[in-house]
Amino acid sequence: MNSRSTPKIRSLFPFRALLVFFGLLCLIPLKNSYAEKWDELHDLIGNQDAVLVADPKGSILFSKNADRQLIPASTLKILTALVALDSLGPGHRFVTEFYLDQEDNLIVKGYGDPLLVSEALVQIATVLATRLDSRQKRINDLVLDASYFDDPIVIPGVTSSYEPYDSPSGALCVNFNTVNFKRNTGGVYVSAESQTPLLPFALDRIRASGMQHGRIILSREANESTRYAGHLMRYFLKQQGIDIKGRIRIGRVRKETDKLIFKYVSEFSIQQVVSKLFEYSNNFMANQLLVVTGAHVYGPPGTLPKGVRAASTLAKNVFKINNFKIVEGSGISRENKISAHNLHIVLEAFAPHYHMMRREGRVFYKTGTLSNISTRAGYIENSKGGLYRFVVLINTPGKSADPILDILLNNLK
Repeated sequence: MNSRSTPKIRSLFPFRALLVFFGLLCLIPLKNSYAEKWDELHDLIGNQDAVLVADPKGSILFSKNADRQLIPASTLKILTALVALDSLGPGHRFVTEFYLDQEDNLIVKGYGDPLLVSEALVQIATVLATRLDSRQKRINDLVLDASYFDDPIVIPGVTSSYEPYDSPSGALCVNFNTVNFKRNTGGVYVSAESQTPLLPFALDRIRASGMQHGRIILSREANESTRYAGHLMRYFLKQQGIDIKGRIRIGRVRKETDKLIFKYVSEFSIQQVVSKLFEYSNNFMANQLLVVTGAHVYGPPGTLPKGVRAASTLAKNVFKINNFKIVEGSGISRENKISAHNLHIVLEAFAPHYHMMRREGRVFYKTGTLSNISTRAGYIENSKGGLYRFVVLINTPGKSADPILDILLNNLK
């Protein structure tokens, strides 16, 4: 029996060898093609650039200059969002308080709500009209308390331009400290938003801008942004029959004597605020979150150093991120420096919230753009629902992160 079976077994060896040979032969072009793609990626990354890619399990697939400290631009907002979610909690909601004092002054105390917009002011005025009796509806002064934030808060990288991305931070701000306007057919300045009136208070600033339409910001000088919030509130209060007889002024609540008549709670949770932060990449919202986080962790008043300290401490102690520098929360400052490796750690921690990011096809990501700076960071979804993580920091003048992202999309299926 053995003599009969032996030739039969031997006859299979050449066949199996051929199968292995041709199998390997088929794999060689695929492997080379994949390697060529990574080679192409290498060629796009200069000395002032960095790229890191990890698979869904965290294994590094590609890395170049990953420990180099570079300018992240707006991808820094991922860290700011993570710090706010961790410190404040995803369900936290901002509040704005309304008091009456013994002289029938209405005091408004802000706590840094970044989404205190015209629609919210309409809701507030409607509720206040039901809380005040006929006598109380004749208010003396409208007093604005912005003391929850230190004043002024100077954001590195923010200038005194009329651009919305230069909007200052404050404890009591409305409509992102911006006014959206246009000219009508008669050449008269009017509001570009149906829900927001164009107030005389803002006209001088609009005329000074020389713009025909667009958005201008209210500055921190002479409490302009806070006082604008007061003027807009007075408008909506008047619509509800609440008359401000006196003036609009800066002041403080005296909680031991003033009566709390309404606490407005934002309809947006921190989780929803973060989603809108990524949707609009709003610098004002990012630094509001950072300063509020600082006040929450270390006590009021909120300051930028407290916010930076809260972010840095959490990054070092919880996420084990070292050797980085942040000076504000939006990424507008070129003083911010972080490595692709450390930003990848941030992405790993942020992964449970990835759906909050902007989505295009399989990519969930945050862009970053400053003059001669182009960055991208986020996740690429594979066919099984797993998430590749990627960081692209391009600090070479004249170059873009987009070609690199295209290569990643072609390679990561």
